[in-house]
Amino acid sequence: MERRYIRERGKLGRLVFLVNVDATGECVIVDITPRSNYIIRRASNLSKESHIIAANLDQAALVVSLFAPRTAYEFVDRFLVTCEAYGIPVTIVLNKVDLARQTPEALEEFVATYTVAGYKVLEVSATEGIGIERLRKLLVGKTTLLSGNSGVGKSSLINAIDPSVNTRTGEVSAFHHKGMHTTTFSQMYPLSEGGYIIDSPGVKGFGLIDIAPDELARYFPDFMRFAPECGFYNCTHTHEPKCAIVQAVEEWKIMPSRYESYLKILEEDNKYRK
Repeated sequence: MERRYIRERGKLGRLVFLVNVDATGECVIVDITPRSNYIIRRASNLSKESHIIAANLDQAALVVSLFAPRTAYEFVDRFLVTCEAYGIPVTIVLNKVDLARQTPEALEEFVATYTVAGYKVLEVSATEGIGIERLRKLLVGKTTLLSGNSGVGKSSLINAIDPSVNTRTGEVSAFHHKGMHTTTFSQMYPLSEGGYIIDSPGVKGFGLIDIAPDELARYFPDFMRFAPECGFYNCTHTHEPKCAIVQAVEEWKIMPSRYESYLKILEEDNKYRK
């Protein structure tokens, strides 16, 4: 018996429906619960509509890879901002670390960027079994969303953590060097050691929604360590003199890639508000 989230559409006020799916594919609603939190993103194609990926979470695990395919820093930052905004603890799971270790500079830069920002980065490899036990312990007894780009190895990681789940896996497209979808809707699986894991469809982009420009910096925890020192209380951290965040970037106390993501998100938000 499989437990599954039905894809949600419409207003944010709707309830969460959990269904059991039997061997014939027949679905039965087993629970309807109020929504305590959720992970949401802007729908694709420059739409103003939103898409809730999963709700009522204890934590999220963002699966990324530096090769085959490469996860963009901006994608990571957008996901982290959403988790911060909705109060969901998040861990970055760096998969395919066996490949990443062939270019130690890139690996060190990525780990340093998010460690300095205040996030836990787990280095794992589904194929080599590296770090799987640490990841398994992280999931025990909790409801966890596993998200990331297509091809980063979410389904392979789930199989490595708990073979009884037996999710489908896919190969990375040799032509586009991007992952092919093996999950088309969010699916919730019970783990043998307790807890649930939600395998979500791979996403190419992660547009933010319902975050005002003057609130954005609050969801960069590394920014907030310096923001109180800014010369102006309403500093946007873009052009003002005596901006402590800009100074921290220049001194590498905040990684430049994080600041670049912040500026790009502000620019995108302005486009949607026009």
